[in-house]
Amino acid sequence: MPTSRRTLLKTSAAAAAALSFDWTRAQAQAETLRIGVIYDLTGPFAAGGSVASSIGAQIAIDLVNEKGGIGGKTKIVPVAADSQSKPDVAINEATRLIDQEKVDIINGVYASAHAVPLAAKVEQQKKILWITTAVSTAVFKDKNLQYVFRAQIHSDQYGQAFAGFLAEHAKGKLGMDPKDVKVALIHEDGPYGVGVAAADEAYAKEAGVQVVLREGYSASAPDLSVLVTKIKRAKADVISHAGYNPDITLFLRQARESGLRFKMLFGAGAGYSQLDKLRATFGPDIDNFCNIDPVPAQLLDPSKLAPGMGDLIKTMVSRYQTKTGATDVPPHCSMGFNQTWVLLNNVLPVAKEKYGSFEPDAIRKAALDVDIPAGGTIQGYGVKFFPPGTPLSGQNERSTPVVMQNAGEHISVVWPTNIRTQDPVFPLPKGSTYAA
Repeated sequence: MPTSRRTLLKTSAAAAAALSFDWTRAQAQAETLRIGVIYDLTGPFAAGGSVASSIGAQIAIDLVNEKGGIGGKTKIVPVAADSQSKPDVAINEATRLIDQEKVDIINGVYASAHAVPLAAKVEQQKKILWITTAVSTAVFKDKNLQYVFRAQIHSDQYGQAFAGFLAEHAKGKLGMDPKDVKVALIHEDGPYGVGVAAADEAYAKEAGVQVVLREGYSASAPDLSVLVTKIKRAKADVISHAGYNPDITLFLRQARESGLRFKMLFGAGAGYSQLDKLRATFGPDIDNFCNIDPVPAQLLDPSKLAPGMGDLIKTMVSRYQTKTGATDVPPHCSMGFNQTWVLLNNVLPVAKEKYGSFEPDAIRKAALDVDIPAGGTIQGYGVKFFPPGTPLSGQNERSTPVVMQNAGEHISVVWPTNIRTQDPVFPLPKGSTYAA
């Protein structure tokens, strides 16, 4: 064989191999989808539930990838960002994810103080923001957002649950008409706390309950003794507290030191859902406090959920405990997992198969197609997003919180009555450190 022909064949073979390699590499790249995942991994919000949410989200991603990815074909590559419990860092990280990492989807967001500006920023760039955890109604209210979605509950629903519980149980448990019950509403002064307190006040007044104090404070305040004094002077029977972790610890410590007494304290998720941390500091002092939040999935009766949800919950709980070494699995793990699971299993496959791509407009259309009935998620509620042109466009209209009550290691659902697992202890028993 002439040298020139042999050389030509070798060159052709090399070129074919190179083309094959490039095609294989391109195919591999085409079978992955990069998604930005943003949570507070450091700073005060980390221990308030943000890290637990991030772990829940990662478990959902792992489970989908282990089955071949989205639709069994496309592996998810999470691109993590730490918003450091600071709004400006959250915005900068979202900008980095979009502009430098070239992601079209950002999943996560723990703090409402971050969610409000992030929603506006991501909407402006026509990328997808999929909120798993932040609850402020103000994120969506009258914004007519097109590219921002939240399957999570919103802060107005905390007020509905708070007032609903009091209206139902005041007479039978306290021997008081609702109009005679005095409530104090205290809250951190960001969008989360302000939103919860505003809803508490509106729905309490609607139920005829007296609001004797509404007071905000900075989550980083070094002293809350003046707030404690105001509550004592108002002679509140019931306290609703929307706070994170360090501020809750400070408030409860100073309340105990000053001898503050009340019939019940209702937390509004966030730091009150991190019971292991509160219990490490206060022990049985916090027994029988109530907490309003989306339910931790493991507290539900799996027989009342869609087929397969019970097994999914067991897997999530087992993996969370393995990853963290924790006994308690906080609600925030379920939030991060549940909302991420809906995105990966109910939205993205439809975007690809029905609308042809993972581009933001295809994802937006697929999200608006979602129609999960009650019982169809691990947290019990269904998913259907309010459409454009409505006051809460992008918010899940089927989300629901519950009222939970803790006693040592045991947490029970005590409201709504139709799904409760225990009759509520109300008021606090006489042996409680804070009992009136």
